[in-house]
Amino acid sequence: MKVNIQKHVLRSTFSRLAITMVVALSLVFISSCDDDDDSPSQPDQTIVEIAQGNNNLSSLVAALSKYPDLVSTLNGNGKYTVFAPTNTAFTSLLAAIGQTSIDDVPENVLKNILQYHVVTSGAVKSTQLTNGNVEAANGEDIAVTITGGVKLNVNVNVVTADVEASNGVVHIIDAVLVPPSVTPIVGTIVAPAYFNKNFTTLIAAVQAADASILTTLLGNGPSNKKLTLFAPTNAAFTAAGITTLPDKATLNAVLKYHVIDDEVRAAELPSGSASITTLGGNFYLSNNGANGVFINGTTKVTATDITGSNGVVHVIDRTLIPPSKTIAGIATDLSTASSPQFTQLVAALARTSGTDTDLLAAVSNGDANLTVFAPTDAAFQQLYDVLDVEGVNDIPLATLTAVLQHHVVAARVFSTDLVNGNVATLNGNVTISATNKTITDGSGNVANLSTNAALLNVLATNGVIHTIDRVLLPD
Repeated sequence: MKVNIQKHVLRSTFSRLAITMVVALSLVFISSCDDDDDSPSQPDQTIVEIAQGNNNLSSLVAALSKYPDLVSTLNGNGKYTVFAPTNTAFTSLLAAIGQTSIDDVPENVLKNILQYHVVTSGAVKSTQLTNGNVEAANGEDIAVTITGGVKLNVNVNVVTADVEASNGVVHIIDAVLVPPSVTPIVGTIVAPAYFNKNFTTLIAAVQAADASILTTLLGNGPSNKKLTLFAPTNAAFTAAGITTLPDKATLNAVLKYHVIDDEVRAAELPSGSASITTLGGNFYLSNNGANGVFINGTTKVTATDITGSNGVVHVIDRTLIPPSKTIAGIATDLSTASSPQFTQLVAALARTSGTDTDLLAAVSNGDANLTVFAPTDAAFQQLYDVLDVEGVNDIPLATLTAVLQHHVVAARVFSTDLVNGNVATLNGNVTISATNKTITDGSGNVANLSTNAALLNVLATNGVIHTIDRVLLPD
């Protein structure tokens, strides 16, 4: 009986121990489960959603929103590393490139910069970064150093690292990364055009021209005195009739014609009329003070003194085209055009050929410097009606020569140079009314300057042509 009681006591004791162990193990399990609940959960926001939720990245979000394909990529599957510039970083970039808004920056340029902040090879945490280069989505390398904190391209700091997203990781940085291919442009006279969408045609022209053109524009010029660039807007190319880019040789000539081998601020431009030497020949400046600065009579300077590290930029509203033909050559071209203007003028000049007063030779001379007031075919027909003749061959040669001389000024005079008063021709004076855009001949007849801008200030290698609607007659 005593033995049975002892067995019962032992059995009870083991039962209590077993229950205690089960409870203890259960508590350990529960505690372990609680510990798991306290461990970091997997992020459920994409890279884009993280940026959208951070007020300090609103400029980045605004920039990304211009490119749905980039937003879609950074919202989708995959693993990416994004270096995210702060709003202050974007403000600093705009100041450096001379713009007031990211909306001013050409979309292809801005997209290239944004892609330079994305690494597509995976989500790389700061602890996984090493000294060396990492390739960005635009194909260019970002230089990484980890001594004393993570730095990119020498002086860009990672200020907040390892913001995990469902599809990668974000590192917030204190400056916008500029691709190595773009860095040489920043701060130079090319930058105001490169980073502004109003000059995309100019930049396309530079990129389509010889590489030496860009090299020149990024340097200090052949004389090492810095440069002056007269930069045409997109509208300026259209105004000059350039709707598609010409061949490389023409582009080289046109672009050089916009560059002075010296730094010339607006206050240093010569007053009045002056011939200005460029890398592509001479153009003709009319500095009329408060009334504006004009080039070759038709191009106006609309903004001045945009400074760069290697010179200064002045903006113009019409692209400059260097002349390639003489007055005679231009008149001949216009006489054979689909809407001929000067068949009678060319015929009249030809009649003087070989005489002592060979006006055809004069307007063909490349070394001359002349202004020709050129009557249209309709103006000559009006003369024929007055004289009751059939054409130039019916006019005595001496009379015809005297009449033609009355249309030629022995100086280059653009419409922007005209002032009210008398101007000497090769045969007597004519009276100019700059106000009314008229010319009164020696006989008192009034001719009107053409209202067609394409027929005024037609630049030749040896002068300039202005179209008029009446033949001028000396007294």
